[in-house]
Amino acid sequence: MQGTMQTLQIVAPGDVRWEQTSIPVPGEGEVLMRVESVTTCPHWDLHIMSGEPMFPEQPLSYPYAPGQPGHEAMGTVAALGPGVDALAVGERVAAWKDPGHARPGCYAQYVVMAAEHLLKVPADIDPAAVTSLELAMCVQVSFDQLRRLDAVDGKRVGVSGLGPAGLIAVQMARAYGASEVVGIDPLAKRRALALQLGVDRVIAPDDPSLPAGRLTVTALDAAIDCTGLKPSIEYLMARTNEVVTIFGVLREEVAFTRTHLRGGFMLMGYTGHNRQAAERALRLVLDGKLNLAPLATHCLPFTRYAEGVDLLRRKEAVKIRFDPWAT
Repeated sequence: MQGTMQTLQIVAPGDVRWEQTSIPVPGEGEVLMRVESVTTCPHWDLHIMSGEPMFPEQPLSYPYAPGQPGHEAMGTVAALGPGVDALAVGERVAAWKDPGHARPGCYAQYVVMAAEHLLKVPADIDPAAVTSLELAMCVQVSFDQLRRLDAVDGKRVGVSGLGPAGLIAVQMARAYGASEVVGIDPLAKRRALALQLGVDRVIAPDDPSLPAGRLTVTALDAAIDCTGLKPSIEYLMARTNEVVTIFGVLREEVAFTRTHLRGGFMLMGYTGHNRQAAERALRLVLDGKLNLAPLATHCLPFTRYAEGVDLLRRKEAVKIRFDPWAT
């Protein structure tokens, strides 16, 4: 496909531009996707716009790769590279894997993706329903770990941090049979959104109804931390009987003490992304058990990208969904 397109370019911290460039050509095993919808991954966007690496000690240079850090996207197959036979031009697809930020990303009207990093979605699906599939895959990985330990079905599950990942986690906990799902967040608006998505109970971290104490009638059976923050993780560790799994990006050391030894308590890290987890997450969406649309509290054109990041910074938005074709 010949022609030009618009793409986002973060030139320097806080300096973002909407630039014209040539439509890329897919190579071996690749697909050109016409992007219909793309959502922020708030921590990525906030870090890159602020000049900070997403992960500690990760190299960071500018101009940032064009179209990055966009990686949660859906659209239509516009062209096929050599060797691609599992997809066809005109099919709608959603990205399930972030290929890394060294190559052009999805904050663009067109993007080249590896065919294996896309999943087919129904032709009539609302873009908002599947744009954040990549994040859902990530959270699904943590639930696959918990389910292997029999730590969800019939259990009291807590979720700390009701941002995008946490709002997915509370729905997955319910879908996979938790007897009670408790959402924990200091922001009242996010607690309210979690209630709309089916969580049984929401509390602020200072709520006395969940006091510190393991192996008690008030304690959680399992919990997932979606913040990566030391206070949040240690809060859960003090109130959970079986396992706390860390989903958020951990930047500090947390204390595992003698108080955690009783009952075989486990603090669990994260394993790798995989297509099977993405397929399970997509099945939850299609079965009506996972609603991704409410995560994007605002929808904006790319020309208002900086405004969207400011909304995230002020915590006035959970996620921003961008339409690359709107003006």
